[in-house]
Amino acid sequence: MSFNLIKMMIERMKKRIMVIRLICLVGIGLSGTLTISNAQQKENTLKALERHEDAVYILQENIQNPFIQLAPDGFYYLTGTIPANLFSDKDPSVKFWRSKDLVEWETVGEVTYPKQSLFVKELKDAATKRNAKPEILSPKAFYIANRWVVVHTSNVLKMSNMMVSNSQDIKGDYTEPFGLDVGFQTDPAVFVDDDGAPWLLSFCTQVRRIKKDFSGFDGNHRLIGPKNRQLGFEGTSMLKIGMKYVLFGTSWSTDIYGKGTYNLYYTTADSILGPYGPRKFAARFVGNGIPFQDKNGRWWVTAFHKTDQSVVTIGELKGIDASDAAYTINKPGLTLVPLDIEIMNDEVYVTAKDSRYRYPGKEEVQQF
Repeated sequence: MSFNLIKMMIERMKKRIMVIRLICLVGIGLSGTLTISNAQQKENTLKALERHEDAVYILQENIQNPFIQLAPDGFYYLTGTIPANLFSDKDPSVKFWRSKDLVEWETVGEVTYPKQSLFVKELKDAATKRNAKPEILSPKAFYIANRWVVVHTSNVLKMSNMMVSNSQDIKGDYTEPFGLDVGFQTDPAVFVDDDGAPWLLSFCTQVRRIKKDFSGFDGNHRLIGPKNRQLGFEGTSMLKIGMKYVLFGTSWSTDIYGKGTYNLYYTTADSILGPYGPRKFAARFVGNGIPFQDKNGRWWVTAFHKTDQSVVTIGELKGIDASDAAYTINKPGLTLVPLDIEIMNDEVYVTAKDSRYRYPGKEEVQQF
């Protein structure tokens, strides 16, 4: 057994003890309200969010691929990939929570799928054939033109789904106007341009225009990406900063799956279809994180603990060959990392404000 592996096992034991201690302080349950029961802890968390300087640990429950959307009603809505053991025996679904302050979260409920959902039928059939439990992966909910648009993938079906609500209620009712035509996508997301045109993003390399009424696609998919190398393989999102399109994507620092750190990268262009500039480094340990703005206009990116990663400190990483396994500094749960996103000399710069997330590691194959 290698020295690094022994250290990883010790760290995991320490983190489990830490989680048990946190449960005593934080009353968190995915079936109910996610609240901080200790008043002093809540006050400290709110102050940390207000400072916008360091990463803030806001939830102990290990939701994967967390996505946060600030809606016009003043609530932040949270969804993500939920651990399989927290699914009930009924059909899997997309679950939501909401918060006014990013600290205390309450259960909203689940998406109401159409009664004759083609996606659910295909998902259940595929799960039965594989003798597996069907799961919803990487859900995202976008508030667009007074309605909700939900996209997601699954664990057993090489097919993604897009649903559109008939009202401003995030629980639905929903329709599936695309049927099964969304096809297979990796971590799909939706971006709306200044002209109101929505685009489906996927694979870190692909965009496809959607009709404004979400009745179907408006053209074929187009390939995009950095001019110097591949952006990533999952965790796609896009922002419009000034007149620049900023495309985000996720990859491992070594370019080998499960080796190194799980990071966020970006590239920019003057048009959604490009050409795009070189790939740039956004933040370490925040792979599959989605940038969002809070009520004060400050930028954050979601960060979480992938189940196949060993938790270490920045200090411990300095003495480790981080290319031999998967490493993170994120505890199980949801962490928010503050970002600076600014335009200088007609270029967009994305920087993590917390120094632990700001710089690439020694194992990073691309030189920035």
